[in-house]
Amino acid sequence: MRVVVAILVGLLLFLQYRLWVGEGSLAEVNNLKQEISQLQKELVGLRERNRALQAEVEDLRSGQTAIEERARSELGMIKEGETFYQVITPEEEKGDE
Repeated sequence: MRVVVAILVGLLLFLQYRLWVGEGSLAEVNNLKQEISQLQKELVGLRERNRALQAEVEDLRSGQTAIEERARSELGMIKEGETFYQVITPEEEKGDE
């Protein structure tokens, strides 16, 4: 009878160890749940970014307006027949205050 009780206590201790410390423990499961939550938030952000990029691609494919706007803002291009004016404002002199 004592041998059976000793075996059961040993089995109980082993299972408790696995539950709290071993592979698949509660702490590990909790960490994995937090990681999944973080990755899901990141995935939502990446999906939103993909939607925005896809919309931009479609806009560039479908219309001249987007291409023209990008050429003007990023490359500084102008249309034929337009006049380009650059306004330079003087920097405030330092030390005169």
